[in-house]
Amino acid sequence: MGDLVILKIGGSVITDKDKPFTLRRETLERLSLEISRGYRRLGKKLILVHGAGSFGHPIVSETQIHKGISRPEQLLAFAETQRWQNHLNTLVTEILQGRGLPAMPCQASSFSIMEEGRLVWMPLDTIKGFLELGLIPVLYGVPAYDRVQGCSILSGDQIAPYLARELGAERIIHGTDVDGVYTDDPHLNPDATLIPEINEENIEEVIKHLKASFHIDVTGGMLGKIRELWKLAEIGIESEIINADKEGLVEKALAGERRLGTIIKAKTK
Repeated sequence: MGDLVILKIGGSVITDKDKPFTLRRETLERLSLEISRGYRRLGKKLILVHGAGSFGHPIVSETQIHKGISRPEQLLAFAETQRWQNHLNTLVTEILQGRGLPAMPCQASSFSIMEEGRLVWMPLDTIKGFLELGLIPVLYGVPAYDRVQGCSILSGDQIAPYLARELGAERIIHGTDVDGVYTDDPHLNPDATLIPEINEENIEEVIKHLKASFHIDVTGGMLGKIRELWKLAEIGIESEIINADKEGLVEKALAGERRLGTIIKAKTK
């Protein structure tokens, strides 16, 4: 599906990660309008993936279910986290549908298998069918069955690259709460500088200096994103990390504008 674009919106953008189970509704309303406009300009198939943010990370961090199920009381946390993230997805798709978008909720954990924290199997016939019909599948990060440790986190940062690789997507757009990839965490270090492109010449240096997000995050933060996206770059699928908190950038990225944040691609010009 070379006419497919995948948009991943981070949980830090659509939720308040400092307040458990709190939606940033105004931000989501704005993003839904941008996605609606950008989608109509895009003229291609679209899959949306969103993070869990404060609807997932606090419980998971407290109960450590992402490391596996070792105590009976963790089973309730597993189920409760799933419920909260289903609720978040309901809120997201409701607002998207309010903009006239055929956003189809898709609970990836109901049909995926993990192995020691890695997504190893996700059947895609239904997703392909939805796309052919003209629907916009909306998937999201969630705890999932892990056949080795019982439970691990099926993050949006794993879902988006998996879909891109298996469906042959044209590109991935990652909407985060920063302008792109920096030499350090820009929230903590005012001297951090933006890296406009990650390629064969600088990937090793970038990975060496990257740190995980300072928020509670059990999915690896920016470092985890780059590791996943670089695997795609090596097979020719380009990605870009942009600031979804900046008005208009998501619409521009969907419409095909480039150089809005940090480009990740294997070949240098």
